[in-house]
Amino acid sequence: MAQTEEFGEELADFVRRVAELKAARSVPHDDLPTVLDTAIFELDHVADQLWPWYERLTATGTAGTSSADRQEQQLLKGIFQRLPLPVALMDRETVVRRLNFAATNFTGVRAGYATGRPLSGFLAHPDRAAFRSQTAAVARGDGDRSLTVHLQQRPAVPVRATLTALRPSGEPRTAVLVVLQSAGARAPSAEGGPGPVPDLGETTRHAALMDLLDAMTTALLSGPATTRAAVLERAARVLHGRFADWVVADEGAARLCRTTVLGPADQRDVRAGDLEAQDPGACPLVVEAARGGSTALQVRPEDPDAFGRDASGAPVLVRANVTSLLCVPLTLDGAVQGVLTLFRTGPRLAFSMAEAQAMDMMSRHIALALSKLGCP
Repeated sequence: MAQTEEFGEELADFVRRVAELKAARSVPHDDLPTVLDTAIFELDHVADQLWPWYERLTATGTAGTSSADRQEQQLLKGIFQRLPLPVALMDRETVVRRLNFAATNFTGVRAGYATGRPLSGFLAHPDRAAFRSQTAAVARGDGDRSLTVHLQQRPAVPVRATLTALRPSGEPRTAVLVVLQSAGARAPSAEGGPGPVPDLGETTRHAALMDLLDAMTTALLSGPATTRAAVLERAARVLHGRFADWVVADEGAARLCRTTVLGPADQRDVRAGDLEAQDPGACPLVVEAARGGSTALQVRPEDPDAFGRDASGAPVLVRANVTSLLCVPLTLDGAVQGVLTLFRTGPRLAFSMAEAQAMDMMSRHIALALSKLGCP
């Protein structure tokens, strides 16, 4: 019990120091590096001292301390969420396990959406490989690292990412704690303070997404659809042009059947008929979505064969000059009803995380419409 009380006192001291760090956010710009160094020192203290101490207390397993341990674990979670700096806990593959409140505001990504997805996917494409490499090095014990990256939604703003290793209790593998900080700017606040100046371009894109959602809902509700293929075609026509250059719809899951292919009218290198003749089962991206039921967002796809090859043997993604893609399973209650694949080509802006989220919402509506017509 004495060990538990001592641990509680140490945590209470840590909480007080965090409160002082919150108050230090208003210091002059030139003094912010000292505040950031202090915050990182406190995070190291959690990783090197408090967490192993908590593991030792947990390992005792005595009935008298189990309730106190649970309270302290909740306290640690509360501290993590309320840290004044954007912090994320991830594994060696950069998959997010936890995202605190400040990190949610900093990245513009909801914690529930980020959890289970690679943090590298929220970064600008040129930074992803370096971030994954540095994360893996920290996870295998090569020491703490720091590098400059850029968020995909704000590529012009440099972000300093500081990585440190952490061993969660009862887990065999090392996790990685990452602190995000605007390079050369004051620390972002999770609460209070004036908000950023509204971005007119972002507002316009948001309005366009709302219009697209309205158009999709209207299309699915307007007029009866006698077949599942008709529902997929109706949805594909809403997305074609305004949202994606290519829209490919495949029905089913275990047995995929291609029902709709819509592409640019002026496309010379590849025709819609080339994709219609494809076997969906030969498209790894589609098969993976049908089996796993998870959305894939790729910018400048690395694997040219991810969507298979055409009749001439050439990779479809290369021939169509695909610069970004979304592959979305149409899932309802865990059952995949079909798969929609969207391509953007040439100089068109890549799909964003916000657009992927909107597409996730539309996919559920399409799956619901398909379910009304029975099983595939």
